[in-house]
Amino acid sequence: MNETEILNFLYAILPAVVVGLISFYFFNTFSKNEENRRRFIMLREKQKTSLPIRLQAYERLTLLLERISPGKILFRVKPTSGDAEMYASLLIANIEQEFEHNLAQQIYVSNECWDYIKTAKNATITLIRNAAGKESVTNTDELRDIILRNLMEKQPPTDAALSYIKKEVRSLA
Repeated sequence: MNETEILNFLYAILPAVVVGLISFYFFNTFSKNEENRRRFIMLREKQKTSLPIRLQAYERLTLLLERISPGKILFRVKPTSGDAEMYASLLIANIEQEFEHNLAQQIYVSNECWDYIKTAKNATITLIRNAAGKESVTNTDELRDIILRNLMEKQPPTDAALSYIKKEVRSLA
């Protein structure tokens, strides 16, 4: 093959190579865009089904926090006797029962949100135990008074968790 034949061969094949490379580039770009579009559609469909479930979990956890809030649980759970220790145990058992009833909701909320909820539960139990452990508490009325006075001095432990739930739900929208 001489030089002229090689040049003629290159002139014939060069446009085909250029067209092939351009076609490959556009096909590759189109494929990536289609894949991203399909992934977006699947994500949107998944969110359509999971969003109501997640919102329901946030609602249930809000109810949990409202039910274990010290001020509300004192009025909801009545003492069965005049013994402050028994009443404190009854309150704590009620809080634990409420919490256990809602354990499954943790799969629908963030780890940080669940940590806030656990902290609120534990802080509420600690508040009740500390109030019941005071020497001045001899009956249920005094226990209730001390707990309510503590709530007047500082906000309930459940308030921080409720605020965090509200913040997280707003970020879903």
